[in-house]
Amino acid sequence: MRTIYEQEMKDLAAQVKDVSVTVGMDSRCHIDLSGIVEEVKAQYDAIAARSLEEAEAYSRSQLEEQAARSAEFGNSLQSSRCEITDLNVRIQKLRSQILSVKSHCLKLEENIKAAEEQGELAFQDAKAKLAQLEAALQQAKQDMARQLREYQELMNTKLALDIEIATYRKLVEGEESRMDLPSATMVNAVQSRPRVGESTCPKTHGGEAQGAGDHDPKGIV
Repeated sequence: MRTIYEQEMKDLAAQVKDVSVTVGMDSRCHIDLSGIVEEVKAQYDAIAARSLEEAEAYSRSQLEEQAARSAEFGNSLQSSRCEITDLNVRIQKLRSQILSVKSHCLKLEENIKAAEEQGELAFQDAKAKLAQLEAALQQAKQDMARQLREYQELMNTKLALDIEIATYRKLVEGEESRMDLPSATMVNAVQSRPRVGESTCPKTHGGEAQGAGDHDPKGIV
């Protein structure tokens, strides 16, 4: 403030020095120079006081404006600092989340790789087992075909044996029937003879019975 006042006083003094005053001297009238000087000095003091007030008012307004701007800038700075702090906290959280996501992604990649390897091993194992099963199935088909042929051969043999057994059975039954028929005829003939010399009949009957017994089918069998 004082510096501004002194600068304005210097400017005003320079203006006063540049002003040329022409005073006409009249010998007939008496001029009171001291009064004029006092009047000029009073005007100068009034102008200086008014300039000083204006300068002080302007300075106060500038100071108030600067203070308001400073307060506004301080508030903006505080708000910016709070925002920066908040952003730093959020950045730290995001970095932590990014690290966690990266770690999770690495674990997932490892799990996927392990699953692919296990899947490949399982596929190869299943493929080998399928090949073994196909080979076993082919072998089973071959064994079944062989057993079926053997079964057919056995059935053919059994059928031939059954036919042969049936043939032998018919032959044996026919032979037994043929051998049983003369024995019955002889028994009927002995029973129908007249009883002459009964003492000799049992002997004769016994001999015939013995002869008939010689042709017993059971003895032949």
